[in-house]
Amino acid sequence: MAKSEMNEQGKTTSPKGGSKGPRKGKPGGGRKGPAAARHESRCLLVQALYQWHMNKDSITTIEAQFLVDNESKKYDKPYFSELLHEIPKKLTELDSAYVLFLDRTEDQVDPIERAILRIGAYELMHRLDVPYRVVINEAIDLAKNFGGEDGHKYVNGVLDKLAGRARMEEKQRGRAK
Repeated sequence: MAKSEMNEQGKTTSPKGGSKGPRKGKPGGGRKGPAAARHESRCLLVQALYQWHMNKDSITTIEAQFLVDNESKKYDKPYFSELLHEIPKKLTELDSAYVLFLDRTEDQVDPIERAILRIGAYELMHRLDVPYRVVINEAIDLAKNFGGEDGHKYVNGVLDKLAGRARMEEKQRGRAK
């Protein structure tokens, strides 16, 4: 197994753009109120979906563990629970939606970035109450915090293209402003 290295900026990198876990960390990313709680839910979702993908634990077991381990955190528990249960149920639909915009096979996408793409795809396709720009910005922040060094650029490109398809009208309205 290859070792992580330090780049010129003093950040750790791992081979093939692999994940190194959280690198920076104000809870809520400087957001306040409901936006901070929703952001924290997404951070926990990345970790929960990664655990589900890697360990094949049941969603119910993962949810119970996360509820206990994070009971003192301020996060949007209903949102966390909805996405944690719905993303695996709609996995084929979500993966089929974003895989069109990958420049590699789905198996070659880092598992953390794949979790972020699934969250973003779900929100773009099933949570129309969340503006597409918020979905993309949150995914970029998640990738910066949890993903490989340039993973946020990749996530941004894929979700921006998916938004063009899933939220075409909303995206066009945004350009007209």
